[in-house]
Amino acid sequence: MKLVRAIDGEQRERVETLYLSAFPQNERKPYELMVKKQEEGFVDIFSLEEDNAFVGLAILVKKGDLVLLDYFAIDDKKRGGGYGSRALASIFSYYKGKRLILEIESTLKESENHKERIRRKAFYLRNGLTELSCSVLLFGVEMELLSNGQEVSFDEYQGIYAAAFGPRSFEFVRRLKGQKG
Repeated sequence: MKLVRAIDGEQRERVETLYLSAFPQNERKPYELMVKKQEEGFVDIFSLEEDNAFVGLAILVKKGDLVLLDYFAIDDKKRGGGYGSRALASIFSYYKGKRLILEIESTLKESENHKERIRRKAFYLRNGLTELSCSVLLFGVEMELLSNGQEVSFDEYQGIYAAAFGPRSFEFVRRLKGQKG
């Protein structure tokens, strides 16, 4: 699995198309903002490719030794073929030595897509991610935090958003009440 920087052309178009279809509008940042932040060095936007074919996308936000896997999606036509596991392994390898964080929609409350959320969490746990000790409210959506086995405090996690998107992001990234970490 190759991580190809999606700067322009076909890769960027495919990544943007999948980004817009794979994530609910209330969980998406404006794509042009992500591109701008890539140009500034805060974000990596990758086209995931295998055998010269587009497989999916990974959009990561960086600050020091912390990396937030902000968006990760495999093309619908490729799901179930092991692409997700291979893509995660490539991401782990690319960011070796870094503390990687991932947000997933909460599995702690019932929801319309509760079974999908449980499957998604199980996928990440099978692929080496572990649960962190706090949950967050991210732009109004309850999220659980996972990592690549290394502890990350809430303040460090929130600091990624502040560094990349400015201090106003503190309004939209909050620890859930009663949570420690």
